Amino acid sequence: MILFINACVREESRTEVLAKALLSKLGDFEEVKLEDIDFPKTDEAFLKKRDSLIASRNFDDQMFTLAKQFARAETIVIAAPYWDLSFPAVLKQYIEHINVLGITFEYTPEGIPKGLCKASKLYYVMTAGGTYVPEEFGFGYIKSLAENFYGIKDIELIKATGLDIYGADEKAILKEAVDRL
Repeated sequence: MILFINACVREESRTEVLAKALLSKLGDFEEVKLEDIDFPKTDEAFLKKRDSLIASRNFDDQMFTLAKQFARAETIVIAAPYWDLSFPAVLKQYIEHINVLGITFEYTPEGIPKGLCKASKLYYVMTAGGTYVPEEFGFGYIKSLAENFYGIKDIELIKATGLDIYGADEKAILKEAVDRL
């Protein structure tokens, strides 16, 4: 199963255009549109319930649905525009809900995270208006989680940058990115 995690919120999202071009080459997919999810407040009551369920390895609660879906996926595509040196906050909320001990990762006796996810490939798709796009923040964070917590070793960044620079040919930049797929 291909899982498409869509953190795009704009109706005419350039990141989503690039992601959909990739998905058309990959095949059928299941989409999680993050803007449609009403994430619960991560307060003490939520954490106590979650910790208790994890401790008892009771993963039947609805709060674990996204983590189980992520762990089952064979290929993952994350589409997230580059905002403020990172990605939209809703993607961080999603990550906090899928990072579940016993579903997406476990710890070795030495305390090192070990991935439990089925995916062998994760694509991170992003676009940016400018060209100052240090990879260590948005993409680097996702890559580190994928490799070190989820056990996904093949991570690919697909990007189009400089889209909002005065005089830039936005359509040509996007087309070039699509052609590289």
